[in-house]
This record gives sequence, C-alpha cells and structure tokens, in this order.
Amino acid sequence: MKYLPISNTLFLNNRKNFVRRTKPNSLAVFHANDEFPKNGDQTFSFKQNADFFYLTGIDQEQSILILYPDCPNPLYKEVLFLRQTDEHIAVWEGHKYTKEEAREASGINNIYWLHELDAVLHSIINYADNIYINTNENDRYSYTVPYRDIRMYEQLRQRYPLHKYERSAVILRELRAVKSDIEVELTRKACEITRDAFVRVLKFVKPGVAEYEVEAELTHEFLRQRATGNAYSPIIASGPNANVLHYVDNNQVCKDGDVLLLDFGAEYANYNADMTRSIPVNGRFTKRQREVYDAVLRVMRGAAAMIKSGAVLTEYQDEVGKLMTGELIGLKLLDRHDVEKQDAKMPLYRKYFMHGTSHHLGLDVHDFASRYRPFEVGNILTCEPGIYIREEGLGIRLENDILITKDGNIDLMADIPLEAEHIEEIMNS
Repeated sequence: MKYLPISNTLFLNNRKNFVRRTKPNSLAVFHANDEFPKNGDQTFSFKQNADFFYLTGIDQEQSILILYPDCPNPLYKEVLFLRQTDEHIAVWEGHKYTKEEAREASGINNIYWLHELDAVLHSIINYADNIYINTNENDRYSYTVPYRDIRMYEQLRQRYPLHKYERSAVILRELRAVKSDIEVELTRKACEITRDAFVRVLKFVKPGVAEYEVEAELTHEFLRQRATGNAYSPIIASGPNANVLHYVDNNQVCKDGDVLLLDFGAEYANYNADMTRSIPVNGRFTKRQREVYDAVLRVMRGAAAMIKSGAVLTEYQDEVGKLMTGELIGLKLLDRHDVEKQDAKMPLYRKYFMHGTSHHLGLDVHDFASRYRPFEVGNILTCEPGIYIREEGLGIRLENDILITKDGNIDLMADIPLEAEHIEEIMNS
C-alpha cells in the first residue's frame, strides 16, 4: 500500500458496532474481493472489498474474517484468515502480511493461515444459530458474476442447510453512512490531494493540450502524494464532450474557446474524493460561459446549504430543482409560462440537468447508504449541480464534498478554487 498506516482503532470500533447489531449467537463471514483475470496470466490491480476493509483494515487478496462474539471457544470470537506467504510468492509477488503485521493493522489477535479455514469454521459453526453473509446490496449494482461472498453462501447452504441465514448489508448500510473522525480525516486527505492536482492542472491547461495529457497530470500528482490513484475513471471532457455525463474516452484536443469539464478525485487509503470543476481552456470565460457558470455556482451554494441532518433526499432534490428552474429561466433556456404548465413528474429543468444533485461518499464513490433514510450527522455527501446545453456545445458542472456535523455542514473542498475569477487568475498567473 502506498498510503500511511491507519490507526486500528477505526477497525476495532467498526467491528464492535457491527456485532452489537447482530442477533444473539450469530456468526458472520466476510471475504476479500476476488482477483479478476485481465488476460493471459494477468489480473487487474487488486481493489479490496469495501466492507471487508471497513471491518479489518486489511488490504490483501484471499483474506477472510469470521466474527462470532458468542462463540463458546474464546479463540474464535474474532478470527482473520490470510494467504500464507512463502519464498516463491515473495519472489514473484512481493511482501504479504505477516501475522504480526495483520494484528497491528486490524487489531485482531487471532490470525490463521487460509488453509486452516475449513477446520476452524467447522469446529464452531454448528454452535451458532444464525450465519450472517455479506452481499453487495448497493442499489446501483446488480451482479451477473457470482462473487466470493455469493459462492461462500452457496457452499454454506449445502453444508449447513438448517442454519438461519441473515444479511450483513442491512447493518452495514447504516454503519458505513456515518463517518467516524478517522474516516473524515482520510477523506480530507483525499480532498487535499485532489486540490493539489487541480491547481497543477490549472497551470497546465491551454489550447492544444489533449484531454489524456490532463488526465496524466492528475494521476501524476495523485501518485506523488501516496494516493492509490484515481477514485474512479476521470472525466476530462472538453467542449461538447461535457454533455456526455460519463465521458471517459479523454482522447480529444482541448480547443481555444471551449470549456473543459473535469470530474475526478483521489483515492487515499481506500477513501475517496469526488470533485468537478469546469474551466476555460484559454484561461478566460466568454460572457455566455460565465453566465452559465455563475448560475450553476448559485445552485451549488443553495443546494449545499440544504445538506443538513434530517433532510430527505427526494425532498432535497425537488428543492434543488426549483433553484435550477429559476436559473434556467434566467438563462432563457426555459420559459416561465411553460414551467407553470409543466408535469410535476417530468419537470422541464431535467432537459438541462438530468442527474441527481448528491450521493453519499466514502469507501465507495457512490457509497453504501439508504436513499430513503434522512441525512444525519456524520454523512459525507457530494453536491454537484450542472447545466448541459447540447445546442451550444457547453456543459458546466461543479461539485464539492460536504460533511454534516451537529453544528451544521462543512465543505471539505472549501479551499479548492471555485470562483470563476479565482480560476482565471491561476490560469493566467
């Protein structure tokens, strides 16, 4: 791992919070992510399962966690299984966790090698009444390939058909949405690296630069500061490309007079930043570009003020829609009389602002949380309105990450250039 060590207090507390919410006499099993084949004898770069990392701090493949707080054998109340390294693995793949290192990282005392899993699990599982299995219940995802947790579930059901099986995701959906102080600091670090990458790009962009060159500058700064890399595939969209919401080709040349939309963020210690800025390729916004930019910025500030404990996502989005509608009327993109007659289920602003304003952020960029649960203290949410005008070849989106506290909210990206004048000043310095 490139990032600096994390206090295992985070993972100790996460496990305590999880087992407190399980039914009495329950055993829970968690798996590291699969290693996915790329081609031939290669695999994609390993990315840890977010839930597994949340509970262990272990960033290594082929790892398994068992939690059984009521286990009659105290040795197995909390057990971590690791791939046992050897000289061959050390030569070909490099260093793997020793048991001592895994204890320090996770705070779990009882560490075993993976080949001991079956014997340990079989010796305790029949004393448990319930078995918690962790599946991906993020409602943005539907699996087609049976991942490791699903395969374990099928195996356990065959071997132990009379146990009652429970869902870990129901518990984790509540826990992961509320960030601890350590998680907030890790997210702040990701935001700081993202800030530095953006300032670097502001000094780099000019007419004739290719989108992929801008992507290279961002990635350079991320890796230079111990980030794992990009939190997600960066969107480097110049001119009309900005109207493609998930544009990731990043293969065009940035032209004089165009606006460049940059949607990117650093991943640090598995925690993510998510930021969007729109900048003039030549260092100066045109009058029309500035009008649209300022309209988006006003909506962003109005929306950010609504991100507070107790707010409900659907109601919040409706209120943001009203702000956006007013701005679109001001830009002469919508007619006030047409708006008065619009179908409330299909508001006209959606033609120019067709995506949601906010999502939870954390170990996943679209973090695991309920879209129906009111916002609460400890949530980190994005705030990302945009206006996309296809007929003008112009798309502008702005995005910051907002932490809700008991005293109001905190913009974790408040120190990242946002005002149009500030952006122009840096680009022309």
